[in-house]
Amino acid sequence: YASLNPRFRAVDIVGEPLRNFGISDAGERRSRVSALLARVGLNHDHLDRFAHEFSGGQRQRLGIARALALEPELIVCDEAVSALDVSVQAQIINLLRDLQEERGVSYIFITHDLAVASYLCHEIAVMHRGRIVEHGPAEQVLSAPEHAYTRALLAAVPGNASTASLT
Repeated sequence: YASLNPRFRAVDIVGEPLRNFGISDAGERRSRVSALLARVGLNHDHLDRFAHEFSGGQRQRLGIARALALEPELIVCDEAVSALDVSVQAQIINLLRDLQEERGVSYIFITHDLAVASYLCHEIAVMHRGRIVEHGPAEQVLSAPEHAYTRALLAAVPGNASTASLT
């Protein structure tokens, strides 16, 4: 929420990167922003709303639309779903996965939730005390963790049978 300018309407929040890089005129920007909002599950009526008029999940969608505005190859998502309730989390993760497939965008997805990482990520790097302690294909890291910290993180996932503890 703090990354969304409270004085801007959605059309300006999402359109700002386009304006800053001199891409399209105001009318075309509004049209592009409307299309981006539609793609992330918001509608044309949301264009003139301020950030505080959106729910948490809608704000995440607004942020995703803004991130997509310049058609990047890579987006950094830092705890992108941690503040959302489980049902909204699932919607946002599914949206990110769909965008990944449609647009070929890659994510650096920073999370403490290995269940989320297992669903969205192709590769996982586990950090402990500022250092990468394990890295590899998601399936390998999650099914046969080599580092004790990775095992402890997996044990913390609800429903996981492992009994390792965090150290």
